[in-house]
Amino acid sequence: MLDFTYQLKAIGAFVTLVLAGNVLRAKLRSRSRLPLPPGPPGHWLFGTPLPKVNQSQQFAEWINTYGPIISLRVGPGRVMVIIGRHQESNDLMEKEGGVLADRPRVVAAGEILSRGLYLVLAPVGDRFRRLRKAAHTHLQAKAADSYAPVQMNAVRDVILDILDNPKGHQAAVKRYAASVLLRVMYGKSTPTATNAPEIIVMHKFLKRFLIVMRPGAFLVDRYPILKYVPGYTTELEQWRREESKLLHDNLDRVSRELATGMAGPSFSRYLLENQSSHQLSDDEMAYLVGSLFGAGLDTTSVAIMYVVMASACYLKAQEKVQEQLDIVVGRDRAPTFDDYNSLPQLEAFILECLRWRPVTPLGFAHRASADIVYKGMLIPEGAIVLGNHWAISRDPSVYPNPEQFDPERWLNSEGKIRDDIKFPSFGFGRRACPGLHIANRSIFINAALLLWSFKITQDPENPIDMCFVDDVIACPKPFAARFQPRFGDEASLRNVMAKYGEGL
Repeated sequence: MLDFTYQLKAIGAFVTLVLAGNVLRAKLRSRSRLPLPPGPPGHWLFGTPLPKVNQSQQFAEWINTYGPIISLRVGPGRVMVIIGRHQESNDLMEKEGGVLADRPRVVAAGEILSRGLYLVLAPVGDRFRRLRKAAHTHLQAKAADSYAPVQMNAVRDVILDILDNPKGHQAAVKRYAASVLLRVMYGKSTPTATNAPEIIVMHKFLKRFLIVMRPGAFLVDRYPILKYVPGYTTELEQWRREESKLLHDNLDRVSRELATGMAGPSFSRYLLENQSSHQLSDDEMAYLVGSLFGAGLDTTSVAIMYVVMASACYLKAQEKVQEQLDIVVGRDRAPTFDDYNSLPQLEAFILECLRWRPVTPLGFAHRASADIVYKGMLIPEGAIVLGNHWAISRDPSVYPNPEQFDPERWLNSEGKIRDDIKFPSFGFGRRACPGLHIANRSIFINAALLLWSFKITQDPENPIDMCFVDDVIACPKPFAARFQPRFGDEASLRNVMAKYGEGL
C-alpha cells in the first residue's frame, strides 16, 4: 500500500513537471514570436551600420521614423535597443530598473582599458555593489553640503577670471570644475588648476575614454574574438598602463600625506581610512576616485557653459531669472546655497539648459538581464539598451516646441517647479551618476553668481554658433560672450567677490 501511494505521488509529481515544462515552453515560444522593436534595416551578418558622427541625432531621426523604441543588429546575435521618448524611458529605464541595472560587455573600454575597474562600466555584482556603496557614502546629498566652501571659493574665482579675461570664460569654468574636483577627490588645491599636471594628464585620459566609448568605435566590441589577435590591443594596453600609473600615483600621494598627518579631507582619504570596511583593493580605490574625477571634469564645466550660452542667446529668459534674483537676493550681498529653494526661475532655467543641450546626449548603455515584454514587443535578455537623452529631450508630447528654449515649461501656475515632468540628465535608476548632488550644486552656484553679477550678451561681431560636438559628452564649440557688471562698475563687483564666502 505504501509503495502504491508513493508511486501515485511520483506519477503526480512527474505530471506536474511535464505540465509546468509545457507551460514554460509555450511561454518561451510565445515570447520568441514577439517582434523586436522596429528599426532601420541592416546586413544579415554585419548588422546595422552605426553612424560615424552625430550619433545621438541620427538615433533621434530613426526614433522619429520608426517609433519611440527602435532596435538595431550590432553583431552576431547582438541587439541594441534605443529608447527615445519620455514615457517609454520612464516605463523601462526606471520601472524596469532592476532588469536594466547591468552593463553590457564592453571589451575595448571595460576589459582592455580598465580591466573592469571603471564604476560606470562595472557589471552588476559584488564589485559594483562595493564601489557604489563607497561612492554613495561620501557623495550623497548630506555629504555634498559639506563642499559648499570649496565650491563658493571656486565660483568666486570664475567671476574674477571673467573680469580679468572675458574671452576666457570657457577656460574659467573648466578651472572651476578642476579646482573643485581636485579638492573633493584628492584634497589638493592649486591656483592654476587647469595647468596642474593631474588635470592635463586626466584630460588626455578622458579624451581616450570618450573615444573608446563611442558605439562602434572599436570593432572588438562587435567581435570580441579580436581581443586575442596579436597586436590588436597594443595601443589600448599602453593607454591602460599610463592611466593606471597616474591613478595610483595620485592615491599614493594622499596615502603619504595621511601617514604624516598632512592629508586634508577628501574622498581618497576617506577610502584609505575605511578600506577594510568597504573591502576595496588598492586598484579599486585608485580607479574609483579617478573615474569619478574624470566623470565630473568635463560634464560639470560643459553644463555651466550651456548656462552662459543660453543666457546670451535668450535675453528675456535671462532677465526673468535676474528679476527674481534682485527680489530674493538684492544688491547688498551675492547669492549663496541658502537661496536654492527661493529661486525657482533660476532652477527652471538650469533644467531647461540641461534639456536643451543634454550633456551626455547618447546616454550610457544598459544590459537587459532578462526578457522584457513591452507593448507587444520583446527586448530580449542580453540586449544593449540605451536611453538616448537627445531624442528624449525632443519628445514633443512632453516638451512642446522642443527646439525652443523655454524655462517656463518647468513652472506651474504658482511659479513653482513642476513635479510631473523630469529629464534624465544624470542617467537612470541604479545607474544614475553618484556625483549628481555635487554636480547640481556646482551648476546652481555658478548660474546664480554669473547671472547675479553680469548681464550676458552675444558679441555682435562674433554671433554664437549653438552647435556642439555630438559625442559621449556634448561639448559646445568655442563661443564669444560679453559680460557687463549689473551693479555699479567692475571695481564694485571685485569688492563683493573679495568678501564672498567669508565665514564659511
